[in-house]
Amino acid sequence: MYQHQLRVRYGECDAQGVVFNANYLAYVDDAMDHWLAHALGRPDVSGFTAATDFGFDYMVRRVVVEWSSPARHGDLLRLDAEVTRWGNSSFDVKITGNVDGREIFASVLTGVCVTPGTATPARVPDEIRKILS
Repeated sequence: MYQHQLRVRYGECDAQGVVFNANYLAYVDDAMDHWLAHALGRPDVSGFTAATDFGFDYMVRRVVVEWSSPARHGDLLRLDAEVTRWGNSSFDVKITGNVDGREIFASVLTGVCVTPGTATPARVPDEIRKILS
């Protein structure tokens, strides 16, 4: 499991003083980017750049976000990410967010591996499966 932290910024909150719902997708994307960069040994570049160095790219097919509790400006949000399913060309990543052990949201991202630079589905490389499992 990969863990990533970020501090909730003022501009990410709505008039109710809590994180605006669309920002949870940005948090999921941020966790995925950092995880790929870290796991592939390239923390100096974006995770997507690091992934293409391995002949791996993906497109998001679906993301489900289930909200549990509000996050607010200044909260330190911990994001836990892990692959929960591997298919031939697709995979599911569960990302949960919490603040001080209190669950904020849970999401499942379904990605489809594609040939880098295209939208053509491709088999998930065995090396990527091994690294992210």
